[in-house]
Amino acid sequence: MLARMTMRRMTRLQLAVIGAVIVVTAGYVLQSRATTAAATTEADQQQSQAGDGLDYSKFLHSNTNHARLPCLLCHRRESDSPRPELPGKAGHTPCTGCHAQQFANSNSPICTVCHTDVKSGALKPFPRLKSFSMKFDHSLHTRQGANCATCHRPARGGVALSIPAGFNAHVTCYRCHTSRAQAEGRDISSCQTCHQLGGYRRTPEFAQSFRVGFNHAKHQKLTCNECHQVRAGMPQQRQVTSPQPLNHHAAPNARSCMTCHNGKRAFGGDDFSVCTRCHSGTTWRFSK
Repeated sequence: MLARMTMRRMTRLQLAVIGAVIVVTAGYVLQSRATTAAATTEADQQQSQAGDGLDYSKFLHSNTNHARLPCLLCHRRESDSPRPELPGKAGHTPCTGCHAQQFANSNSPICTVCHTDVKSGALKPFPRLKSFSMKFDHSLHTRQGANCATCHRPARGGVALSIPAGFNAHVTCYRCHTSRAQAEGRDISSCQTCHQLGGYRRTPEFAQSFRVGFNHAKHQKLTCNECHQVRAGMPQQRQVTSPQPLNHHAAPNARSCMTCHNGKRAFGGDDFSVCTRCHSGTTWRFSK
């Protein structure tokens, strides 16, 4: 009997202790939540006074809100000038549609995106191509009647052919892609016709064949199609084939220098008297 009473007293004591712990814990949790809420409110007040914590001194096309907007919303082509114009001429539209609060403050860092000096309104030059890649389909353009000479010009004294790049490329492209130009029911004047998000890597003009002495100017009697073929559906730098810049050691059945320089069309006899057309010096290096 005594043991049972002792057990009951211990149980009541344990329950009392557990209850006290629950009360203390609940009070601590409530106090912690209140403190957090107060701190959050204070932080919100400070944030509303100092801004939203975003960096407005940089413009990113990759920003989630920017990426979903059509290019023509900000870059409307009113002319065929090769250098695009910065948006915002008419009262900073369309930027003010989302950033009215920032533009209301002349000291806002958003002004430094376009201006070198806010008071005078001096503008920065249009930025170079960095965050956008260039997409071009040779097969699509040849089907539309374009040929190599439409876009490529003699370069480096006739040795090479130029590849349109930078703002100067617009001079070539805008001959067809005029402002508000249409093709098969779609607008082909928009930036996204040729550009898309991604790192920019220019197609090099220094082909391997130029390093061994090939010269386009010396092959003017040939048409481009005799050495190059356009392949549809290939990546940017593999859309047009190039012959191997080799003669004596070219791969069998491959299109190469040996296709023409085969001892019949170019080399002539077998007495090696014509070797100097391509080689010079005692080591018979390939001459340019």
